[in-house]
Amino acid sequence: MGRVKKLLYGTLIGVVNIMLGAGGGMLTVPFYKKIGMSQKEAQINAVATILPVSIVSAYIYIQNGDVKISDVYVYLIPGLVGSIAGTFFIKRISNKTLTILFAGFIIWAGMRLLFK
Repeated sequence: MGRVKKLLYGTLIGVVNIMLGAGGGMLTVPFYKKIGMSQKEAQINAVATILPVSIVSAYIYIQNGDVKISDVYVYLIPGLVGSIAGTFFIKRISNKTLTILFAGFIIWAGMRLLFK
């Protein structure tokens, strides 16, 4: 994959992330798999990619007054605990199982959005 294509894909990830609330991670995983990473490597690297993108997005939203910090805490603390647990679980799950879980989650999320 060429450098220009990677830059365009990275830009798309940023745009989708800010528009869909971290949805860029769902694009990042297949991108990393396309360049030869395993499912685990792709998901781990996607988190590392999306973190700075999400921080910038959150900063912009907070600066614009679009975010009430008091509303965030309800999900932030449990989310941090879940992320710590996830780093231990991902090491124990096979790539095939992780691929199935990832695909299942994407399908579930898409169906839920369509029919809700």
